[in-house]
Amino acid sequence: MSEADVERGTLRIAHTEASRGWGGQEIRILTEAAGLRERGHEVVLYCPPETRIAAEAAHYRVPVTLLPIARKHPAGVLALRRALVRDRLDVINTHSSTDSWLVALAARTLRSAPALVRTRHVSVPLAANAATRWLYRRATTRVVTTGEMLRSQLIRDNGIVPERIDSVPTGIDARLFPPMETRAARLQCGLAPEAAWIGIVATLRSWKGHRYLVEAMRHVRHHNARLAIIGEGPQREALELQVRAGHLAERVLLAGHQRDVAPWLAALDVFALPSYANEGVPQAMLQAMFAGVPVVTTDAGAIPEIAQHEVTALVVPREDPVALAGAIDRLLSDRALASALAQRAKAAVEQRYTREAMLDRMEQIFRRAIAQRGTGAGSA
Repeated sequence: MSEADVERGTLRIAHTEASRGWGGQEIRILTEAAGLRERGHEVVLYCPPETRIAAEAAHYRVPVTLLPIARKHPAGVLALRRALVRDRLDVINTHSSTDSWLVALAARTLRSAPALVRTRHVSVPLAANAATRWLYRRATTRVVTTGEMLRSQLIRDNGIVPERIDSVPTGIDARLFPPMETRAARLQCGLAPEAAWIGIVATLRSWKGHRYLVEAMRHVRHHNARLAIIGEGPQREALELQVRAGHLAERVLLAGHQRDVAPWLAALDVFALPSYANEGVPQAMLQAMFAGVPVVTTDAGAIPEIAQHEVTALVVPREDPVALAGAIDRLLSDRALASALAQRAKAAVEQRYTREAMLDRMEQIFRRAIAQRGTGAGSA
């Protein structure tokens, strides 16, 4: 690709994802890919056939190439090598550990490989060994994190050169969250209109802290408080057992996966996200803030970048259902505080966390990575 092509932004991009899960990471990949396609780039997703992201890609109008990359195996390296030769990419953006390793090894076998950008979505520490150092310091051209705290962590703990790593939080697509009246939203979702609704939108994974939110419902004092849990995942059965054991069936609704979460957010009085690990800047929390819902959360991962206590949210200790219940009660009883937090949070999201800002930054990073390719910066 010529320098003029790079400046015009006409790029050939592939995203890779080996994970079978479905949550903020996978939605970020497809949202970003769709947005860059709208801007005229050629974008494709490489993923295994059995993954949820493969099934959802058509909804985002993102083309998919199915490859055997669900595990670290030579067949995945060979399949990726063939795809890279065939597609003549400018840049390939990896998102999970398995696909990052497979792409790095496949690229190593080529004389002319695309620039490799690795996006880290979670705050799980990286292994401090020679193989990981090679992957992040040499095989990868640039690294992207979804929060500034994650970026600082990789610089501090893994020795990644600050100039080669960028923080690009997920952007919210305002078109997906039009204003909606609360009562109408509750009727659309089948929720009791007169109840006080607390909600969480998150994949049912352990570190999201759903069990502490269910336990908190035993301590919430508001007489008409109800909890809606929106999402699916491996913790579903455990949460159902917890609800039954706590005699909370009348107060807790497990609503399952909802493709359109906008009416569910519009129906809430409080959004709660009691994560205790592994977070970037959570997409669902940004969506709730954009929708004008006051938030209770923790300081896990990069959450503090947007959730400042008593400024844009109430922040409680991790794994503390009593403190969580107290903060929920406080917002339900002090509507002036709830409104002020919601207004400041919405303004912060509108200023810093838009879809267009995310796409602008990723375009810049891809161009920078292409320019660095072959200069020795981040090349194997």
